Formats: sequence, C-alpha cells, structure tokens
Amino acid sequence: MWKLKLSQGQEPWLTSVNNHVGRQYWEYGSSLGTPEEIARVHEIRHEYHKNRFQSKHSSDRIMRLQFERSNQSEVNLLVEEEEDEVKRALIKALRFYSTLQADDGFWPGDYAGPLFLIPGLIIGLYVTRSLSEVLSMEHQKEILRYLYNHQNEDGGWGLHIEGHSTMFGTALTYVTLRLLGQGLNDEMLKTQKWILERGGVVSIPSWGKLWLSVLGLYEWSGNNPVPPELWLLPYALPFHPGRMWSHVRVVYLPMSYLYAKRFIMPINNLILSMRNELFVTPYSNIDWDSARNSCAKEDLYYPRPAIQDILWAGLHKIGEPILKQWPFYKIRQRALNEVKKHMQHEDETTNSICSGPVNKVLNMVCCWIDDPNSQAFTRLLEEILG
Repeated sequence: MWKLKLSQGQEPWLTSVNNHVGRQYWEYGSSLGTPEEIARVHEIRHEYHKNRFQSKHSSDRIMRLQFERSNQSEVNLLVEEEEDEVKRALIKALRFYSTLQADDGFWPGDYAGPLFLIPGLIIGLYVTRSLSEVLSMEHQKEILRYLYNHQNEDGGWGLHIEGHSTMFGTALTYVTLRLLGQGLNDEMLKTQKWILERGGVVSIPSWGKLWLSVLGLYEWSGNNPVPPELWLLPYALPFHPGRMWSHVRVVYLPMSYLYAKRFIMPINNLILSMRNELFVTPYSNIDWDSARNSCAKEDLYYPRPAIQDILWAGLHKIGEPILKQWPFYKIRQRALNEVKKHMQHEDETTNSICSGPVNKVLNMVCCWIDDPNSQAFTRLLEEILG
C-alpha cells in the first residue's frame, strides 16, 4: 500500500534552502494499511477505472482517504440546525479543507494534467541505464496503472489527461510502456493501430522526434536543426535564445546539445522491434528529409509560415554541412562548450532540481553522455532518488 509522506528535513541526497518544507512524496510499504484500508483502496481504484472516461481526474481519492483518517481538525466546526445556509456551507468547506491540510501547513495535491512528463523521465532513465535503480517494481507498476487509466477510448493519449489523442502523446506513451516491459496486449495493439492509421510516428512533432532519435527510433536527419551556435550570438539581438521565456530557453538548451552531438543510445532488440511496430514504411526506406517538416494533423495547433520552413531548410542543407567542415567545426565545439556552461549554471543554481521536469531529464542525459560517472549526473539522479 502507498502512503503520502511529508518531508522531515535533513534528508539524504537532497539540498534545499528551506529544509524541504512543503515536499511530499509517496512511499510504498508491503505492511502498510489495515485489510479494511487496502480493500477500500482497491474499491476506489476500481471505481475510478470504471468511470475514467467521464471523470479524467482521480481527485486525489487515495490521499483524501489517508488524510480523513489521520488528520482530524481541532477547530470546532459543528453545524447547528438554526444557522443560516451560507454559514453552514462555509463551515462544511472549512471542515473539508482542514482535514486535507498536511502537518507542515501545506495542502498536497496531484500534479495531474500533462502526459508528456512521464515519457521523458522513463526514456531518460532508460538511456542512462538508471531505470531499475531509480524506480522500484512498485513504482513502475503504478506508472503503468496511471498511463493505462488515461488512455483515451480510441487507444491514444493526449497532451494532457483531458486532451484528444495526439501523435506526440500516443507515440511517446507507447514507447514508454514498451520500455517498461509491456508487450503487445489488447491496449497496446489498439494504440499501434491508432498510430499506423495516421502514417506512423514519422509525423510526431519536434520534441517527440528528438526523444525518439536519442533512442534510435528516428534518424537525426529527420529533425529540423536546433543549432547551439545561436548561444554565441550577441545578446543584444532580439532572437537570442537567452531572451526566450525561461521554460522554452532551458528546454531548447539541452536539446541543441543533443542535436549537435547526434547522440544515439546503443541499439538493442527492443528498439529494432519498435522500428517495425511504429512505422508504415520499412525503417530503412523512410525519406527522412521529408519527415523533418511532417506533423500529424492532431498535433498541429498552428500552421508554420513558409519563412520558417525556408530557414530550416537553409540551416539543414547548407548550415549543417558547413559546420561539419574544418575550420567551422571549431565554432560548433565552442557553441557546445557555451551550452554546457549554461546547463551547468542551471543545475547549480537550482540544486540539480532544475526549472522543470522536461529540462531536468534532458540535462541529465547530456551529463551522462559526457561522463556517466560525473558528479553532475549523480546529483541530478539523486534528486530523483530522493
């Protein structure tokens, strides 16, 4: 059974300026919970799964069950019959929220919504050979339960739990489930059918193209350029990447590093199998140059202007070949050093927590590529272990 734990401070592997106040995490224990509590949890899970297409959010039911039993309010919230309706409603609301407040003063809540965070984590851990080290079998089991619970009726997954199925969400979740050991069961076959009916993962958007390229499921030549050289431009220029919104900036920073490195993990039988499962055309016959600009209609929120395609084509067909030649390859090496310096600054100033879960895993992969035994990679990994 799982129990929500509150930070006690002075925890190993973690660094925080406020002694981890407000940190909550789930801990599994085979001896936790009475038979009645375990039975109630199973009942809640069954009820949610049955109604998952009508009510997408779990409403923190298991957490609420735990808190309702262990966190009784000390405030007198008795409702008198003669009290007016407004006062009765306010007292009931106070009673409800007082039982959900944690001992450290916070109100814990599920970070539900985005469905592209777990795939990044699983792919990153798989690439760095840290999956079993970080995630116990119980953690992996709950991740599987979570992903299957948020599968849409058509077999796909959206950008978020309320969203329509997209190639980005569906393909990355399919790959995640395969990396976690799932075979081609009925749910997976339904997902595969959804993907193949839309031309295969060749039309996955750019973030998906990059993650699949790292895995060896997509050729780097099928990615539009993410040149790290932009970080060498004068900051005064309006299109310097340092002027981007923070979450865009810190995500494209490691992406440009991976793109320039053209890193691919060692190909294994699972990757070879997925190459056959996810593409309509045999992998060796795919036109990767055409794939650069492909995007499934379900994922296309706004059409790209022609100038963007022209710019990318110029960078891909002219810029990249030039930067591979002497003496221009020295510019790329200088750009990579600059990007690495920015990533190091991000890791150090956030105590290896990073600005968000997307760039956190990307930074981790970049550090692992440079040195699997580096302190930088170890610290990033420890923040997940903690």
